[in-house]
Amino acid sequence: MDDFLKRLPNTGQTDIRLFAAAVSASSNGVVITDHTQPDEPIIYCNKAFESITGYTNKEIIGHNCRFLQDGDNDQEARHKLRKAINTGEHCQVEIRNYKKDGKLMWNELMISPVKDQDGNITNFIGIQNDITRRKQAEDALLAEKDHLEERISERTEDLQESEAYLASIIETMRESLVVLDNKMKVMSVNEHFCRFFKSAQKDIKGKVLFEHNNGQWNLPELKNLLINILPNNNPFEGFEIENDFPRIGRKLLVLNARQVTLKGKYQNRILLAIEDITERREIEQRKEDFISIASHEMKTPLTSIKGNLQLLHRRAKQNNDTQYLNGFETAAKSIARLEKLIYDLLDVSKIQSGKVGFNFTKFNFTHLLTEAVNGVQATTQTHSLIITGSADVEITADFGRLEQVLLNLLSNAVKYSPNSTKVIVHTSVLPNYIKLSITDTGVGIHERDHKRIFERFYRADQISEKFPGVGIGLYVSNEIIKEHKGTLWVESQEGKGSVFSFTIPINR
Repeated sequence: MDDFLKRLPNTGQTDIRLFAAAVSASSNGVVITDHTQPDEPIIYCNKAFESITGYTNKEIIGHNCRFLQDGDNDQEARHKLRKAINTGEHCQVEIRNYKKDGKLMWNELMISPVKDQDGNITNFIGIQNDITRRKQAEDALLAEKDHLEERISERTEDLQESEAYLASIIETMRESLVVLDNKMKVMSVNEHFCRFFKSAQKDIKGKVLFEHNNGQWNLPELKNLLINILPNNNPFEGFEIENDFPRIGRKLLVLNARQVTLKGKYQNRILLAIEDITERREIEQRKEDFISIASHEMKTPLTSIKGNLQLLHRRAKQNNDTQYLNGFETAAKSIARLEKLIYDLLDVSKIQSGKVGFNFTKFNFTHLLTEAVNGVQATTQTHSLIITGSADVEITADFGRLEQVLLNLLSNAVKYSPNSTKVIVHTSVLPNYIKLSITDTGVGIHERDHKRIFERFYRADQISEKFPGVGIGLYVSNEIIKEHKGTLWVESQEGKGSVFSFTIPINR
């Protein structure tokens, strides 16, 4: 909102500035979309919107608001919103959205069009309220009303069965589980905890967790996370600690914790799950070391093969030996693919070790895009790469690394749309950001794979069966975009093509 305020004149705009400041400070989520851009991208959101959804500003800007539905598309509210946007009308709906951590959130959404002096719609403003608790309360009240008599008669039996059922599950889990009260005293632990830490229940039950094992759990960051769970209902996941524990030695543990709920009601208890990932991390490290060493070792013989092949190719060309020339050209293409694979594997190794080098300079984004498009266009006779929109601005970024991202996304668009003839590349300038989208009409990606395709070595089943690859290009691209403080995402339906988009700040 500060950018909007800076563009206003200093005189005659007091009321507007006060209104803008009020929007920024509002506890309601506020977004503004650009109706003049394709796909109605978000160009502004206030802090309350970030807090409600769990996404950061850079993860929101450039997206269409439908990304909050996370695939839950068959909602009547979506049809009402789409109709209101198409007709330029006000609209109010209750819609299911999903936070960044995947939790369902009921949203009371009101949208209103903004028109210019000629009556043309330029933007839509959306105001959202999180009504999840209200909906939960309504559902709970309805369920309570419908089943009150049945619950009263069966309550004792259900609780006994549930307790026995849950106890059997807990005792067979391969995670250590701890239940804490509001003073961080241990109320109970499961059998796996006792076996793993080689402790008896009597040695820890009733004691403050932070005093157990000679203070090995007394970590300021962990303590701060745990004491904030009950007052704020603020769970955490994936917190790692590495310590030397009595009787079991040095272990790397990952901790998840959340407030205990019983039949939809919050209890004054914390469930702490502890998983040992020591061996898994060691295996991953050995795998990373192998990839790094193998990639480095392959570079030297490949260079020699490439040099000798080029020498033989020149001699065959001098002798006009067509048969050998064709063979050498085929071998050269295979070597080029192998060389790219090796450098991609080296990039993966450097990313994992945090040793990727970046050289940030100022350059024109259109110049970068043109070079990348021309480079891919020269390699294909089946597809036309069409640039739409405009992003003729100077940005601060790593030219080579961004070109690597563009080449990978463009090559994928061509590769995975064998029956198509064109790829659309659209660029636009948003407030403080550049957005680029690459659209193909190829095989598409199933919804379940939308997030996983950016994982290292992951390939969707329907793609790996038909197209060769090892699944590292999108991983490397995603890490490069992250380093630029941007986001990379995909919107796709299986059999209907894909749209890969990223946003990066104009000035990092």
